[in-house]
Amino acid sequence: MPRAVGINHIALEVGSLDEALAFYGQLLDVELRGRVSGMAFVDMGDQFLALAEGRTQSADRARHFGLVVDDRDAVLAAAREAGVEIFGGNSFLDPWGNHVQVVAYAEIQFSKTPEVLRGMGLELEKSESAQRELRDKGLA
Repeated sequence: MPRAVGINHIALEVGSLDEALAFYGQLLDVELRGRVSGMAFVDMGDQFLALAEGRTQSADRARHFGLVVDDRDAVLAAAREAGVEIFGGNSFLDPWGNHVQVVAYAEIQFSKTPEVLRGMGLELEKSESAQRELRDKGLA
C-alpha cells in the first residue's frame, strides 16, 4: 500500500497576490520562489506556500493548516500588529479568511534535514518532548 511521506505545498486562495505577499511579508521573511499568472509561490526551503488569486468563499475557522515557524510568538505579535484577531492561542484568519495555525518548530515532530536547515540559514533545535515523540516512533 502506498504511503504519504509529506506535504510539498499548501495552496491558499487570496483576493490579490500583491496584497497577500505584502500581508505575509509583514509576518514572515518572505522569499518568492516564483510567480505565474494568478499565482505566487513563497519558499519554505524544500516546501512552499502557493498563493492563488480568486478567493470566492467565506472565511473558515474550521479548516486550517499549521504553519511551522522558528518564532511563534513573533509571528503572532506581527499578526496582531497587522490587525488580525488571534484566537485559540495560536490561530488567525488572514484577510481572505484562510485559517492559519502557527506552530513552533521546536515543539512538533515535523523535522527538516540538517542540509535543508543549513540551506535556509537556520539552526533549530527540538524540545525534549518533540525529541521523545520522534524517538518513540524510531525517527530520531
